[in-house]
Amino acid sequence: MTRPRTAVAVAASVGTGVVLLGTRLLLGRQAALARRRIGKPLGEDALDADRVWRPSLGGAPIELLVLGDSIAAGLGARHRKETLGARLAKGVGGRLRRPVRLRTAAVVGAETWMLRQQLEKLPEVYRPDVAVIVVGGNDVTHRVPIADSVARLGAAIVALQERGAAVVVGTCPDLGALRPVPQPLRAIAGRMSRRLATAQAATALRLGARPVSLRRAVGHLFVSRPDEMFSVDRFHPSALGYRRTAEALVPAVVASVTGGGA
Repeated sequence: MTRPRTAVAVAASVGTGVVLLGTRLLLGRQAALARRRIGKPLGEDALDADRVWRPSLGGAPIELLVLGDSIAAGLGARHRKETLGARLAKGVGGRLRRPVRLRTAAVVGAETWMLRQQLEKLPEVYRPDVAVIVVGGNDVTHRVPIADSVARLGAAIVALQERGAAVVVGTCPDLGALRPVPQPLRAIAGRMSRRLATAQAATALRLGARPVSLRRAVGHLFVSRPDEMFSVDRFHPSALGYRRTAEALVPAVVASVTGGGA
């Protein structure tokens, strides 16, 4: 009885290995196809939107810091006023009737571990009132373990709080909305991005930061209106995509500055 069972076990193990190898090869081909479809029509540099927004309101500016990846940097916006940072600054300034000085430390292509580098490049004397982090998509595409991603996010949150900043985390967008990515890779990326977003939200809450689920707030718009919400590369937000994303984040930023509820 032992030999037949052993043979069956070996055959099953070999069969499983073949399936896994085939799946990896398929996903690898699909990832290469997605990269060719998306390309880099936007380049790798976002517009510089750092300045004082709504200066005519008078008073001391609110210091707003934005960290993270290409979405945080505003890649895909055609004018600096359309970037995520500028949209946030204008929205917060309008609600609080105060100028907002924007500083963008976000870097196109950044993964969560790079938040540390972004913070290290800031002047030691810089003290933001509030910081917004949007990161995670590149962690998913580069298959960074979720535990590693959220540990690094947590470290960045703590470092910002030590500078006296309130922190808002825009959780990882739903990569399942990216139509240039073929199936089943798109479904897998969507599932992983949702898991990462959930873990990011839990980490933010545990450390006293305010999480905002971008999937719940604006994900449905990117799915139902892709031609309007995505830029020319069909991967990064358009001007409208950044506007809607900022609208989802502004209430939490305002609440962080005032100490009120989101």
